[in-house]
Amino acid sequence: MPFDRVFLDELSARNDIVDIVSQYVQLKKSGANYFGLCPFHNEKTASFSVSPDKQIFHCFGCGAGGGVITFVMKAEGLEFPDAVRFLADRAGMQVPEQGEAERKAARHRERLYALCKDAARFYYQTLWQPEHRAAQQYFIGRGLHRRVMNQFGLGYAPDSFHALIDAMTAKGYTREELMDAGLVSRSEKGRIYDRFRNRVMFPIIDVRGNVIAFGGRVMDDSKPKYLNSPETLIFHKSRNLFALNLAKTTKNGYFILAEGYMDVIALHQAGFDSAVASLGTSLTEEQARIIARHTDQIVISYDADGAGQAAAQRAIDILKKCDLQVKVLKIPGAKDPDEFIKAKGADAFRAIIDRSENHNAYRLEQIAAKYDLEDDEARVLFLRDAARMLAGIESSIEREVYAGRAAKMAGVTAEAMNIEVRRELGIRRKRRQAAERREIRSPVGMAQPKDRTLAYTDVKSAKAEENVLRLLFSDQKLIAGMEKEVPPAWFSAPVLRKIYERVLALDREGQIVDVLPFEGWLEPNEMSLLSSILEQSLPAGEQRQALHEYIDTIRMQRVRDGTIQEAGEDPLLTFGRIKKQNAGGQTI
Repeated sequence: MPFDRVFLDELSARNDIVDIVSQYVQLKKSGANYFGLCPFHNEKTASFSVSPDKQIFHCFGCGAGGGVITFVMKAEGLEFPDAVRFLADRAGMQVPEQGEAERKAARHRERLYALCKDAARFYYQTLWQPEHRAAQQYFIGRGLHRRVMNQFGLGYAPDSFHALIDAMTAKGYTREELMDAGLVSRSEKGRIYDRFRNRVMFPIIDVRGNVIAFGGRVMDDSKPKYLNSPETLIFHKSRNLFALNLAKTTKNGYFILAEGYMDVIALHQAGFDSAVASLGTSLTEEQARIIARHTDQIVISYDADGAGQAAAQRAIDILKKCDLQVKVLKIPGAKDPDEFIKAKGADAFRAIIDRSENHNAYRLEQIAAKYDLEDDEARVLFLRDAARMLAGIESSIEREVYAGRAAKMAGVTAEAMNIEVRRELGIRRKRRQAAERREIRSPVGMAQPKDRTLAYTDVKSAKAEENVLRLLFSDQKLIAGMEKEVPPAWFSAPVLRKIYERVLALDREGQIVDVLPFEGWLEPNEMSLLSSILEQSLPAGEQRQALHEYIDTIRMQRVRDGTIQEAGEDPLLTFGRIKKQNAGGQTI
């Protein structure tokens, strides 16, 4: 039976592929991925990879691959619907198969919303009890006004293992509901106790105004400093942002992305009502897409320490995928926005927002900070590093502007910088093309899918088709206009054409293009092929340019086999004319 996409999204979010696979395979982290011995064939060297970012698995030995549902299907010997039920049971979710079951799940969800709201009231009321002056003083000492504390619903969890349990059960909530809402924990002996104790509390509220979770902070130096709610039926960290319920009504033309709860609250108090923060994790692609629904400009305001600057670099790449205009704030003489505003005031902070740098300028300055630009050898190293960074900018106009800035920073001519950038672009392009040629000319077993029933009849075209799919999955914005530019009939491999047609259909329907809609829709061998395609890294540099090169390859192959032919023109002449049109030098 088909399952609703919203349900499958939630199922996937609550069943992280690394957690699931770890129950069957001993995994070891290496770089961005995890590796272990494949559970689907005998091997002595780990060739089984799990990607937490892409939420896929792939075995380089036997070729098995797919998403979390496919893994359970193979590991447990289940059909797709049964694998969905297996994961739903694990996550405590109701499979939406019957009307009554759906209604029951909806009622349970509403109970959890009500419970979290009552818990927030309990924490708020507890904060203002006379015996909890230390908690009150913590917030007051951080410079917060009572009005802002009320606006954010700040509270205090008393130093007790059962205060919240007693208060909520007295209101008629069950212990199971408290567990499902993430408000209590269970001991090894099976006893439940309050999850948050002796912590100041920050309610997390969704865009509809529902309290869905909490963050709790200690008032001393004990660990962990922050304790957040676990993932629950109503709370997914990667799909929510702290204070988005307030920021969504801002009159500002931009959002400010801060690191923590206190930074956001301090910014709102100072009049910057568009501040938000991710929730206990690095910024996710889902959170970036949420931001893009409300604004087209984002100012990153992370801490000035090394960890904050590294997080800013990661956030830039994620935010740029959503077509957001990204700027990065440099906070002089302070470690974070809260400290700066206390020292210099709101007007001074607004001034540095006005002076905030485009993310490309920020990255150039981060590179320059590593070198003494008075030293000739260091300048050469800076220019090479800068050229590598500039070659990754997709827009040729932006690339030229920031190449000029880099040249000025190093005290060389713009043309000298442009030559270095062109050289780097050429290197990247040659590397990519050489790798593609090696793949095409490699032994048949390496160029072809593992499953011989999916064998490619035109390897050169099929490898370009794979690369087109890899790019479309990585950046859905690239799909616009693709059906006209590359009709599905141009795809030489039936399995790749099938995937491509599904990608186009999902995009037309406004759905997210990722692995999830293909699970249970593709055959197992087709799903394994898709995972092997997505497992490979993306081409460096301009993705749009790479996409057009792959499209040109497909078009030329269709000219060769006679699929494309200008009326009355010999196919070889068509081939030569298109090849001549595509020829040209590399520009920056």
